[in-house]
Amino acid sequence: MKLAAAGLALATLLVATPAQAATPTPAPTPSACPPPVVIQPDPDAPTPPINSVALQQSIAGLPAADATAAIVRVGGSKGSWKGVTGVAGLTSRRKASAHVRFRAGSVTKMFTTAVVLQLVAEGRISLDDAVQDHLPGLLPDSYPKVQVGQLLNHTSGLPSPTLPETFDWVYRTRFKTWTPEEYVALAVRSPIEFPPGTRQHYLNINTFVAGLLIEKVTGRSYEHEVTSRILRPAGMRDSYLPGASPRIRGPHHQGYQVVPAGFQNAIAFGDGHVVDMTTTSVTSTWASGDLISTAADLEKFVKALFTGKLVPKAHLEPMFTVPDVKMHDKCGNQPAVYTSGMTRLVLPGGIVAYGKTGARYGYAAGVGATRDLSRTLVYSVNSTDAKASGQNQRTLRIALAAFS
Repeated sequence: MKLAAAGLALATLLVATPAQAATPTPAPTPSACPPPVVIQPDPDAPTPPINSVALQQSIAGLPAADATAAIVRVGGSKGSWKGVTGVAGLTSRRKASAHVRFRAGSVTKMFTTAVVLQLVAEGRISLDDAVQDHLPGLLPDSYPKVQVGQLLNHTSGLPSPTLPETFDWVYRTRFKTWTPEEYVALAVRSPIEFPPGTRQHYLNINTFVAGLLIEKVTGRSYEHEVTSRILRPAGMRDSYLPGASPRIRGPHHQGYQVVPAGFQNAIAFGDGHVVDMTTTSVTSTWASGDLISTAADLEKFVKALFTGKLVPKAHLEPMFTVPDVKMHDKCGNQPAVYTSGMTRLVLPGGIVAYGKTGARYGYAAGVGATRDLSRTLVYSVNSTDAKASGQNQRTLRIALAAFS
């Protein structure tokens, strides 16, 4: 497989899809839509040896314009490698450390999905249940029935809240505390996007509703359930859900976002400017993206999850299954790529891997692994433009180096 094709396959894992609804755009002409990218997996493809040179090069030169620090942890039965580079903060210039907490962003969706699947295994809910039967009044009466499983694999058709898309608004409201009910109520002012089960659209609204479902079924908070059901059993002692707190407890790297000159509280950095986004509310992403973790803890998590220690193997299959629908985008001809809680990718040489990325301003994180755990990857990059709509070349290089 050519490297360019590998990059296309990896793009889904490595670029965090924007969670807010985009402004509607005119339908493109047929020539503007690329043909579907279909790369065939090779079930006999061997996991390659660790490429330590490529891995070191993937995080070299930090701090740089695109990132201030990076942590990479590669493991599995075929060997291991660890690397860290950059600085903990632009003011202190203290060297970066591998043993720090970071915002994991949408990697949180794996945890939310795992708890729902545990409840399915316990017989307390079914993936075929209607969300409206468990959470009456949450969705408008005009909406069709939405199944629990459709929340997890992003085929629900639920819309996203219409919010300002400028970073200036994000910065001004960075300490706002959202309630899950407030977020969902703002979203469902809009009509449903498509009949449930017919398309796939990756949006935070799905795991917000899943988080509320967890609370309704268990009678306890989402934070309590993730902590008791996932974090503690997996031995993730340095991970936690911050709730309304905007701070990261304990050792951590500062996270920055690139801004224009003259922006409030801007710091000169290289040829440009950044603003410190380390302290910020994550209630706007709640069950979709509020987890704070470490590289070592996320490695523990993926091993425990894939081996059936967290979710019984008989109920784990949705996390490895992509629904047979098309993506809900301007072209509508690309096949779905998301499973329940993760993304399925075909990597260089036909290797199949599963994982999830996450992006909060100043923090880009990712988890990936082959199903047999011959190769695992966890990274945290203090990206200076973590939510940019374009490809994050730094994390792409890290993943290519880890799996090829």
